[in-house]
Amino acid sequence: MGAAVRRSEDRRFVTGRGRYVADVVDPAHGHAVVVRSAAAHARLARLDTAAARRAPGVLAVLTVADLGELGSPIPIRIGPLPGFDRYLQWPLARDRVRYVGEPLALVVAEDRHAAEDAAERVSVDYEPLEVVVDPHDAAADRVLIHEASGTNIATRYRVSRGDPDAAFASAAYTRRETFRCQRHSGVPLETRGLVATWDATLEKLTVLGATKVTFFNRRALARMLRLDEASIELIEVDVGGSFGVRGEFYPEDLLIPLAARLLGRPVKWIEDRREHMMGAAHARHQTHTIRLGARRDGTIVGLADRIWLDLGAYNVWGVVLPYNTVAHLIGPYRIRDMKVDVRAVVTNKTPNAPYRGAGRPETVFAMDRAVDCLARRLGLDPADVRRKNYIRPEELPFDFGMPYRDGNPLVYDSGDFPAALESALTAAEYDRVRKEQESLRARGVWRGIGISGYVEGTAIGPFEGARVTLDAAGRVRVATGAVCSGQGHETSFAQVAADALGVPLDWVTVTGGDTAGVPFGVGTFASRSGVTAGNSIVDAARRVRAKVLAAAGALLEAAPQDLEIEDGRVFVRGAPASAVDFARVVQAALPTFARPGVVTPDFDATAYHHVPTVTFASAVHVAIVDVDRDTGAVKLVRYVVAHDCGKVINPIIVDGQVHGGVAQGVGGALFEDMAYDAEGQLLAGSLMDYAVPVASDLPAIETVHLEFPSPRNPLGMKGLGEGGAISPPAAIANAIDDALSPLAVRLTETPALPWRVRGLITAATAPAAPRTGS
Repeated sequence: MGAAVRRSEDRRFVTGRGRYVADVVDPAHGHAVVVRSAAAHARLARLDTAAARRAPGVLAVLTVADLGELGSPIPIRIGPLPGFDRYLQWPLARDRVRYVGEPLALVVAEDRHAAEDAAERVSVDYEPLEVVVDPHDAAADRVLIHEASGTNIATRYRVSRGDPDAAFASAAYTRRETFRCQRHSGVPLETRGLVATWDATLEKLTVLGATKVTFFNRRALARMLRLDEASIELIEVDVGGSFGVRGEFYPEDLLIPLAARLLGRPVKWIEDRREHMMGAAHARHQTHTIRLGARRDGTIVGLADRIWLDLGAYNVWGVVLPYNTVAHLIGPYRIRDMKVDVRAVVTNKTPNAPYRGAGRPETVFAMDRAVDCLARRLGLDPADVRRKNYIRPEELPFDFGMPYRDGNPLVYDSGDFPAALESALTAAEYDRVRKEQESLRARGVWRGIGISGYVEGTAIGPFEGARVTLDAAGRVRVATGAVCSGQGHETSFAQVAADALGVPLDWVTVTGGDTAGVPFGVGTFASRSGVTAGNSIVDAARRVRAKVLAAAGALLEAAPQDLEIEDGRVFVRGAPASAVDFARVVQAALPTFARPGVVTPDFDATAYHHVPTVTFASAVHVAIVDVDRDTGAVKLVRYVVAHDCGKVINPIIVDGQVHGGVAQGVGGALFEDMAYDAEGQLLAGSLMDYAVPVASDLPAIETVHLEFPSPRNPLGMKGLGEGGAISPPAAIANAIDDALSPLAVRLTETPALPWRVRGLITAATAPAAPRTGS
């Protein structure tokens, strides 16, 4: 724990030996192509597949009519909740389509080209319906996207604590602002894909495919295919990024296994980039009308927010996104009086789902932008306003008087938010940047510095499964329900297991996400793997260690409590010459298997570490930017993150996670936009239209590690994976405002594209219109 160990898995990746779904090749594969809706909202008047079925090489064409008794909506991701079944999606559209890209049919052929040619022969007649793409318009319910629901407002609720009305009445300063975060998504390097094989003899279904929730997907697949879970194995091969996009049970997750079962041969599907842009889950897309009340010295006394979330055409996550947004609105600020009104609305767009941060980047953007507006209006330094309002360490644990989304009280467990603020400001040389701004502007350099801080609930429970096994050579195999999609699990989990067992790191092999590897599991999301899987691995490893000591005691004729383990060798304390390695211990136990009263060769343990509730990680980000007044282009000059993820397993991996998250946050702040036109057509259907940041867009990202262990798990860890992506939009927007502060520019929406920034500059510098009349 804590060692800066290079990632062991990277060797196979950089040498081209990674094994992704597309690398699984078999001449027996049938190849699938999904026929998708070209209309955003329409009745299906006719879906004719006859020509496609006659096309050369076609093995099968499936429509909703072919599902028969297997036809049912895709289950909601977080379990059955009353009312949400009104907004669930079927694997194939029935009588209506609700977004461009919705699956209509599946074509399977001998090769991909034949499948694509046949898919083009599927004829669809649409009866167009009015399209609703704006959530405010949708909330009026003039056009119902799900007629049976009676409303487009899928979720609406209010949260209130303290006495916000009295707080605002006493405030010397109140200000209301509206901030908007655009729709964008994870865009992993590897698109989605599946290979499904049905063994009719064993009646076993095996599915290889990139999903970070293999146990949930197996459960859903078993229910929809009317199979026992024991007859389905989901195997996770290498994954080229997830970021939330792979956390769903998509229509294809049923259709490809179903096709394999019907055809009696393996079926393979690989999504192309255009399909990914319109078919894989989108994210973000919120509007906040936020109001702060404060005293003249900058002390915030009240908060009110009206939040709109655009869910897209279906609500597959229930209240997760809206509740995440509310639960993280206050962040590190000491605010006891607040009220929030939330409306989550369906529209004719690709369904929304959690993406790295899952509601937090949007709410942090609104809150930290509002704080900077408050500071500017009161003539205060934004850093000083945060110093005055951040919760202090002696106030922890800090109880917000409301539940977290897991139903437990929302109570910050540990941390030091002011220390994170000062660490980030010092690393970014905040005071020096402030002093240099005037002289830089005189030379035509409009430089700004922006701050954003967050507190993030991480590692949601209830548990994760882990199994630790010694083989005959004394080597260690670790299996866990947590799925690795680039986080470095093979290295970090090996470090945890090696510590607990007392073996060299390279003796440990880690696999994740194989449903046959451990009886029960949950998956990788909500920055949970390190805490839940890590502690489960330690629990299991310690049990195996106890078994090794017992067996070694029999071999060495010593009491187990008198033995020590070091580097995979067991010896009597004080007598290192007595040492035997793990292989000798295991092998010595084998012949005794049939003898009663003697240690048997059982060097295997499974553990499920339950967590009481989430741990709260935190960070402060500082961005330094230069803005070109003539073009509105924004250049990132420097980026600093001071973060607390509790005990650090591996600082190299922590840095990589933070840097990757910041890069995605920069994309959301400056580039990425899943834009739609008024007819619900996606305007960003390829990477030519949808800009992601490249290496030259990013400065060196500096990280400061702070360790405030959590009391909620034995290892003291907190989640990390999402944090880097949470604060960049707010920090960068605040820096842009700061750079252009002499012009009184106020950036209220992302992304800060050059034309948008230039428009704000033009509006701010335009001559005032002449006054008319007397």
